[in-house]
Amino acid sequence: MRRWIAVTLSIPLVLLTSGCWDKTELTEFGYVQAVALDKGEQGKIALTTHFYSPTSGEGTGGDSKKTPAKGISIRTEANTVFEAIRDIPIRYGRKAKWDHIRVILIGEELAKEEDIREVLDFFSRDQEPRPTVPVMIAGGNAGDLFKIKPFIESTIGQQLQELLKAGAKYTAKTSKIPFFDLALQFMGETDVENLPYVKETGPSRVITASGVALLKNGKMTSVVPPADTESLMMLLNKYDNGIIEFPCPESSEEDKRRMESFEVMSLKTKIKTDTKRERAVIHISTRIGGSPGELTCTTIKTEKDEERLEDHIQKCIESRLQKVIAAFQEQKMDVIGAGDQIYRKNPRLWKRWKPTWDKRFAESRVDIHVDVNFSDAGIKSTTPFGKKREVTYSTQRGMRICGQKQPFS
Repeated sequence: MRRWIAVTLSIPLVLLTSGCWDKTELTEFGYVQAVALDKGEQGKIALTTHFYSPTSGEGTGGDSKKTPAKGISIRTEANTVFEAIRDIPIRYGRKAKWDHIRVILIGEELAKEEDIREVLDFFSRDQEPRPTVPVMIAGGNAGDLFKIKPFIESTIGQQLQELLKAGAKYTAKTSKIPFFDLALQFMGETDVENLPYVKETGPSRVITASGVALLKNGKMTSVVPPADTESLMMLLNKYDNGIIEFPCPESSEEDKRRMESFEVMSLKTKIKTDTKRERAVIHISTRIGGSPGELTCTTIKTEKDEERLEDHIQKCIESRLQKVIAAFQEQKMDVIGAGDQIYRKNPRLWKRWKPTWDKRFAESRVDIHVDVNFSDAGIKSTTPFGKKREVTYSTQRGMRICGQKQPFS
């Protein structure tokens, strides 16, 4: 009897809790793939939102047509980002859905003139955008990149995300900065941030993700070129894989102009900052493992030959890192986060040093040591391809290091 009473009383509860408390159809939403923020007219924010358009390229009667890029862009302008987003339905007919956004682009002009912390505030407050979405600076007008057709991916937003992933993983000539990593940079003590840089290149309209944009207090100041970005990734301990080119360690002028390459398979960098005698001394130690990727004028016959080549590559990398650090010191930008180390180690000292840290960093002594070790598995041949004659190995100090151009500005 008690069981039947319990069943009878539970039936109304089940009926009350069944069904959906809120009804929203899929056709009410437009799914955002990418968004671009640019400088608009009269100081407004120009928002270009790229939506996924699930269209099919298949024809009728079994015929097939070329599948178009599945994306459509809507441009709105307002004084705030949120207002520009809420104006999307009056042009697109759907409410923007941000759960699947791939990238956030910020135009170079906007990044130079406005504090991007204010521009990105909406994306930190709204619950839909994911904290893992990458942020990047676009050369020129960011919204114009959405007009370029992707190579393989369905939308240009997905193409941009894959460019960052592959570029950072295999070349180290760009970086991948998720939104939450950028938030951590803004919380740093040195007020220096870095973001990947993308731009349209060539007459064929190809998007290239290479280089890093530097920001000071939320505003863009300069762009680190791709060659120096590799060194920056080493200093930040974010170098996964890549190729380092270096000149032949030969004595003749002709051989000095020829280049060889070294494949980096592992890299670990440690930075330690000493604060004795009212001057910061920055110690940078980098351990690199890899193997020769291309030899054109070097023969490795003995263990000493291998050690000489390791030493040559080591000096080449040290010179490259020193050049990049010197450029940062000239700009008075602590990109490597030495000031954050001082803050964590001695907050009282940092409180006194922080107002003049830019100048102190520029005057700091920087000691760099690189240790290069060859992987036995990578040395398949000890002589350049097709060479029969013996190649003499010698290393000269003072030679042209890595064929690098002048530091960036």
